[in-house]
Amino acid sequence: MPEIVSSFITINRLTIIIAIAAIFLFPNMLLANAPPGKSALSGYVKDSVTKETLIGATVYIKGTKFGAYTNKIGYYSISDIKPGTYTVTVSFLGYAKYSETIEFKSGESVRRDFEVPPGNIKTDEIQVFADRDPEKRQISISKINVPMEQIKQIRVGGETDVFRTLQYLPGVLTSSQISSGLFVRGGSPDQNLVLLDGSAVYNPTHLFGFISTFNSDAIKDVELIKGGFNAEYGGRLSAVLNITQKDGNRDRVSANGSIGAISSRLGLEGPIGNGSWFISGRRTYFELVKAFLPENPEEPIPDFNFYDINGKITQDFGDNDKISLSGFLSQDKLEFSSFGLSMLLEIGNRLASARWIHIFAEDLLLTTNLSYSNYYNNFAGDQSGYEFLIDNSVSDVTFKSGLEWFVSEDLTTKFGVESSYFHFNYLQNFTGEADTTEEGSTTGQNNFSVEDIHTSLYAQAKYSITPLLGVQFGARSNYWQLSDIWSFDPRASMRYSFTEDIAIKASWGIFHQNLRLATQPDFSFFDTWLPTDSTVTASRAIHYILSLETQPADGYDLNFDVYYKKLHNISEINRNAFEVNTVSDVFFMGEADAYGAEIFLQKKFGDFNGWFGYALGFINAKFDSINGGETFNPKYDRTHDLKLVGNYSVGDHWTFGATFLFQTGQSYTGATSRFQSYLPIQNYGRGKIYPSTRYGLRLPPSHQLNVNVAYAFKFWGMDAKLILDVFNVYNRRDIWFRYYNTREANTVVEDVKLLPILPTISFEFKY
Repeated sequence: MPEIVSSFITINRLTIIIAIAAIFLFPNMLLANAPPGKSALSGYVKDSVTKETLIGATVYIKGTKFGAYTNKIGYYSISDIKPGTYTVTVSFLGYAKYSETIEFKSGESVRRDFEVPPGNIKTDEIQVFADRDPEKRQISISKINVPMEQIKQIRVGGETDVFRTLQYLPGVLTSSQISSGLFVRGGSPDQNLVLLDGSAVYNPTHLFGFISTFNSDAIKDVELIKGGFNAEYGGRLSAVLNITQKDGNRDRVSANGSIGAISSRLGLEGPIGNGSWFISGRRTYFELVKAFLPENPEEPIPDFNFYDINGKITQDFGDNDKISLSGFLSQDKLEFSSFGLSMLLEIGNRLASARWIHIFAEDLLLTTNLSYSNYYNNFAGDQSGYEFLIDNSVSDVTFKSGLEWFVSEDLTTKFGVESSYFHFNYLQNFTGEADTTEEGSTTGQNNFSVEDIHTSLYAQAKYSITPLLGVQFGARSNYWQLSDIWSFDPRASMRYSFTEDIAIKASWGIFHQNLRLATQPDFSFFDTWLPTDSTVTASRAIHYILSLETQPADGYDLNFDVYYKKLHNISEINRNAFEVNTVSDVFFMGEADAYGAEIFLQKKFGDFNGWFGYALGFINAKFDSINGGETFNPKYDRTHDLKLVGNYSVGDHWTFGATFLFQTGQSYTGATSRFQSYLPIQNYGRGKIYPSTRYGLRLPPSHQLNVNVAYAFKFWGMDAKLILDVFNVYNRRDIWFRYYNTREANTVVEDVKLLPILPTISFEFKY
């Protein structure tokens, strides 16, 4: 508790420093006045039916160069408008275009919240906004926004799922169907910052990987930044996944849900006071479905189940203040027993947050967030007589406060403070018994509790030098109390438009990370989070990215990305660590180079929509304590990564969809020989294998086809859908992990495989 108090004292001091600096450095910043002789326009863009704010909507003033797009809270700001009467146009994909005539007087600041009516998401109509569409001036690089309407058309196991959709993007991998982490451009799962309403989530997927912890019914916006992210994001080396939950329907109470063969979900929302509420829940019952599947002792299927709950309440206090409270719960349970191996795994997330949004002026916006996040896992098992128990948790209390200042049409700045208090718990017990003799038993235990405080300051500015050239500069400073480390992360990016439809982008930046993830070698879903202490150095990455963006035809976006990422002080778990006192006892430290190229062709809307993606990637790692210091390819190295996603609508009722992927197999550690260990009083003893080069072998390539068909109709006055989904159409069961069975006289190589073909039927409704 003293550490928490100290942390928030530090936060308050830093906040005061930032406020004073803002007042002295930008004296005009806090004045709610438009520039002399000019006007300004600001406000929110909302769905006209639900009153939900829209993220990424375009607001454009016809006949001028002025325009903007809405930020993560649905807010926009346009300044430097000459007095006069103009037509303001609002556009958002999947919504009808909205126009309104507004008169601007000299020195007047106009506040206007636009409500846009939902349109036909299948329309192929393309809106052209004259010379300068504001969206085409964005400098963000390696950022992908997948519309929620498109995510809802991609189904696996009868579910529409955010995480599964992300797995079908080029350069985004999982180690298997049962992986709990995203591997983005050669980065390990702990190098990704996953945010839900601005709060960190430490385990983003449910077991078996094809269903995430994020219920798509509860999500409004999904943004993935695969590298070169802005200074407002920190604490990770590779990528940012930023997810925004729905606020809820402000107009009326509504419901939606699904009843499927594997899981069911229900969501409710409606108005309350001067705002809205939303709650949704989901539960799987695969343990019941499994009873109807044919059993194969040679290829057993694990038992598992999960649930997740999302909730949010939002209230407006006047025109300039909005407060929201949100929460999230999830839990997974998996049991497996076969081949001399038995295990029980439980994983869960708990998250609660409060956010305050305050508009000081039409060009100055404050967002403050206080959150609590807890991730825990418990892993118990018995492998050939060796019993083990691992119990791990991380708790995170974070305060964030940031200012966004729309200085002018050409200049936007952001700066803020972030401070987090962490509490890590780790317990490991293991017992090995040789036959039934007490003399042959071995035991061990590791148990420690660690606290840490992390504080950051950031600032960034985006400036359009000319209509064709824009630049962005930013910096982030971090301090970690436990290791007493300061870091400085400068970042820069630029965009140059050759034509209206062809642009080149470049990005460079330095990124530091304090947290590390220890993963059981054969079970990539088990995550143990640890901080950086005085015995190791914080991880560091340098990104170099070059991107070419173009539109080869109306409605199609085509991106070519080339990247190089240098990683310093990254971690690989030390499998021989039987006694752990410091973080350096858990990990080997080393370096890596990740580089490659990606092609991404996307069509977001129309009767036919989807994408093609291909990534060619290489990862070369080097650790002094692994493989004699020789370079090797870690388990998340996949040379080839091909993804195909397609959806086709026939009339108003039928929709057909398919997804396909092909990936190079992951690397693993094999064995060269076996020896028998036993005491003189034993007759047989225990077989032990001697490992080969670490990650020196590869599993077969991974590939899979999934198809689905949906029929839309009216059911008791409700919009309804009946969906048939076939997971793993040609029944190719990927290998979960490979191990060596030494219980018999002859060593047997065993493959534990994943799910077979799995057809499901589900029913969805919306009221």
